[in-house]
Amino acid sequence: MLKARAHSLEPVVLIGNKGLTDEVVTEVDRALKVHELIKVRAPGLDREAREVAFNALSERTNAIAVQIIGKVCVLYRKKPE
Repeated sequence: MLKARAHSLEPVVLIGNKGLTDEVVTEVDRALKVHELIKVRAPGLDREAREVAFNALSERTNAIAVQIIGKVCVLYRKKPE
């Protein structure tokens, strides 16, 4: 269900060549507070670096990595009541 909802979404956060910075984590956290389900794109990182960054991002934001396809990760975190 979440994968289907995410299909039409555009990435809202980009991870640049510097990798997973505190600023990126903060932006993802903000986006998750508003949207619950977001896409994050990491165009400048190689495959290993993307995997590490996406896993760390999921951990640091207490989000679930719903799907990782290529350079895009779909994250979900339920909004607080």
